[in-house]
Amino acid sequence: PADVVKPKRPLLSRRVKLILAKVEEIQPETNRVKLSGEPREIAYDELIIATGCDIAPEETSGMKDGGWRKNIFDFYTLEGTTALGQCLKTWPGGRLVVNVAEMPIKCPVAPLEFLFLADWFFHLRGMRDKVELIFATPLTHAFTKPKAAAMLGGLLQKKGIRVVPDFALCEVDNARTTLMSYDNREVGYDLLVTVPVNKGAEVIGRSGMGDELNYVETDKHTLQSKKWPNVWVIGDASDVPTAKAGSVAHFMADVLEENLLYHIRTEPLSAQFDGHANCFIESGFRRALLIDYSYTAEPLPGVFPLPGIGPFPLLKESAINHWGKLLFRWVYWNMLLPGRLPLPSKYRPPAQRTS
Repeated sequence: PADVVKPKRPLLSRRVKLILAKVEEIQPETNRVKLSGEPREIAYDELIIATGCDIAPEETSGMKDGGWRKNIFDFYTLEGTTALGQCLKTWPGGRLVVNVAEMPIKCPVAPLEFLFLADWFFHLRGMRDKVELIFATPLTHAFTKPKAAAMLGGLLQKKGIRVVPDFALCEVDNARTTLMSYDNREVGYDLLVTVPVNKGAEVIGRSGMGDELNYVETDKHTLQSKKWPNVWVIGDASDVPTAKAGSVAHFMADVLEENLLYHIRTEPLSAQFDGHANCFIESGFRRALLIDYSYTAEPLPGVFPLPGIGPFPLLKESAINHWGKLLFRWVYWNMLLPGRLPLPSKYRPPAQRTS
């Protein structure tokens, strides 16, 4: 837990006033934010919503009944991850099912990455032959983008991980340890690793600012709220059609900053976000992949981040991608979050490495 829990204050400039309090309600019509502590209310001229999203296992019938954190685990929360880690240390084997209840979810490659790492973990424990790994997903393929889906689906097949596509979860039957879909298909499990329904923050729903899943309706290019001109949305809180991932929030920040300044100066919003996303995907055995894409661009082979130089190959397993991801953990906390490492926010087609 100490690797992923850090204090916020050291990451922020001293010019930023940090108030740690629960937001009870946002009032966009009067430009106010109501807090649970002191000060009780903050007035604003411009508001940036960065409330993210979280899992909502209660949205699926049976998920939080008798099996929750016993033979049903999530890994999108600190509590779920640590509980699952303890379970796996002594789990004797059987059928392990990873299920995505509904899209969209935070970090859409994370379920695949978990399966790749589970395959490696059980090999290291000398019990891979005692474990059946299954991925039940509402998607037709392993991933949303076709080129990446073909690559990742092939890797799942190579590792002996079975994919159950188009599986729209309806109910978890704890008594029979079975997942049931809306089209009456069933997948039994001994250990269920679930990615429950993801929803935006409750405060967005209470404030009447979101859709049915509490995501704020956002212009996908300007990142301005579609309803309130002085409200902006970054990261997972928005409904823009790209991955809910840290890299996306990072790339959004550059565009949002420019447009916020344009708006203050009453100038046209000239900065355009193109849906740029990228991420490392651990594939096990000290190897990883890297994908880079946008709203309209498929993940393509090539190198990243420097054209023709790299050093990281795209859409290809490699050891350097694995070490790049491990290095990125330090870079994330010490350079990226404090704003010391700018990266180009615009998607650029990857250049092939020259011979």
